[in-house]
Amino acid sequence: MRIQHWQDAASLLVGVWLVLSPFVLDFSGAAAVWITIALGLAVVLFAVEAFVIPSYLEEWGEMLLGLALVLAPWTVGYEAGPATVSSVLSGLLVILFAGWELATDEDFTTWWHDRWHHRAG
Repeated sequence: MRIQHWQDAASLLVGVWLVLSPFVLDFSGAAAVWITIALGLAVVLFAVEAFVIPSYLEEWGEMLLGLALVLAPWTVGYEAGPATVSSVLSGLLVILFAGWELATDEDFTTWWHDRWHHRAG
């Protein structure tokens, strides 16, 4: 197990924060607590998977999880306050780290370029 991209370690930290945040920030709604913990564990799982079996799928999965975190306060009905702020900021960070990793990884950008820019030939 080794870290190839610092963004994976950063996502892992965000996932750990998400698991702990309902207790640190004392969320008021049960839905906010369980959704935040579940999405946080999923972020942790994808980040650890990136250490064990590096591929690009975990970045796409992290982007979807980040989008779920951004939308969760309004789709699940969090109360305005710390749960909403934590979910939205954490989701944006997860999306940012995953996108940054995809944009800066030479293997992925080469694959993407070869796959989509040479299809006409």
